[in-house]
Amino acid sequence: MEKFVIEGGVPLSGTIVPAGNKNGALPILAACLLTEDEVILRNVPRISDVEAMLALLEGLGAQVGWLGPGEVSVDASNVDRFEVDRELAERIRASFLLAGPLLARFGQAQMPPPGGDVIGRRRLDPHLDAFRALGASVHHNREITLEAPLGLRPCDFLMDEPSVMATENALMAAALTRGPTVIRNAASEPHVQDLARMLVAMGAAIDGVGSNVMTVHGTASLRGCTHTIAPDHIEIGSFMALAGVTGGELIVKDTRPEDLRMIRLVFDRLGLRTEVRGADVIVPANQRLVVRNDAGDYMPKVEDGPWPAFPADLTSIALALATQSEGSVIIHEKMFENRLFFTDKLQVMGAAITICDPHRAIVVGPRRLRGERVESPDIRAGMAILMAALCADGVTEIGNVRQIDRGYERIDERLRALGARITRVDDVPVLA
Repeated sequence: MEKFVIEGGVPLSGTIVPAGNKNGALPILAACLLTEDEVILRNVPRISDVEAMLALLEGLGAQVGWLGPGEVSVDASNVDRFEVDRELAERIRASFLLAGPLLARFGQAQMPPPGGDVIGRRRLDPHLDAFRALGASVHHNREITLEAPLGLRPCDFLMDEPSVMATENALMAAALTRGPTVIRNAASEPHVQDLARMLVAMGAAIDGVGSNVMTVHGTASLRGCTHTIAPDHIEIGSFMALAGVTGGELIVKDTRPEDLRMIRLVFDRLGLRTEVRGADVIVPANQRLVVRNDAGDYMPKVEDGPWPAFPADLTSIALALATQSEGSVIIHEKMFENRLFFTDKLQVMGAAITICDPHRAIVVGPRRLRGERVESPDIRAGMAILMAALCADGVTEIGNVRQIDRGYERIDERLRALGARITRVDDVPVLA
């Protein structure tokens, strides 16, 4: 096990280029199973979740390899298995994204329960309902067996919630199903749109990309392609907040500003001003962060929701930002009932946070934080704790940093390039 040792109080300043979207790379890698041709992917983040997905593809018989920094080749022509490895599947939630491509191409898939962050209940029902609508039979015991021996059929169905991964599974399965499939109440997050762009490059036609009603004109076969994964709007938001709490001036290069509109709006409500110049986002230095109250001087609220609402993956980041903003704000995490339970780590460091219930917290700031020894429970909570450490007085030790590594590529190296005093060391337990 490794840990980060951080000496806080140094403004993060400079220029950084965001990595490819983690939540886009994983379904896009799974989509490589839809064709027997080679697929070349660029701007792939080299993080542990991506390595786990590549291992899952190899376990099914695909040939995968890194061609260079951020560039991956996947050749699924020799895939001859449809049973996903249980041990590998337990490493990432995204393992279940293999279900749609396997079912569409081979008429069957055997899926163990997926792993992932423990941030609350994460239903598989929207995935299974989509597969049933497409004509598959679903058998759910210890493992989930999907079967469509005569092939899938196009359909028109309504999802009971706009689940991102279920929408991605439905898109992939429908792309290899001849005829038009209409997906209603679909998720429309930037990474869902990126997957749709790749499927179009592979030969499918998709109407309504970016909306909550998508029509997939599937085909009997798909071809290989070369696709560049879009920049990670969650990572960009994380870096914007990091600059804000440390007081530095940061330029984030080569973004997609249209993916950042709600993030910038919410951060502005917490007092963090940002500017867009072309494809770059600038965070000016030495900002006084002040929460902007609602009309009538009421306490404002930050809440997540399906796109284009504020992303759930940035709720923890917004909470950490609020600890350094003057005023009070309600953080309302609607989607996951365990996501806010990392706040005890920030409270130990001196933050003023009151947990109202599993979904809501009141943050009062600014508070001068102090270095402590804490653990990272999940990817986004780990980044929020890292934010607190970088603006705290003294030294903070963050254990279990493999959780942060799952979502942020070489985060310690990249932060050092911006001036952070952060070191990765082995976390050796002290024997009594």
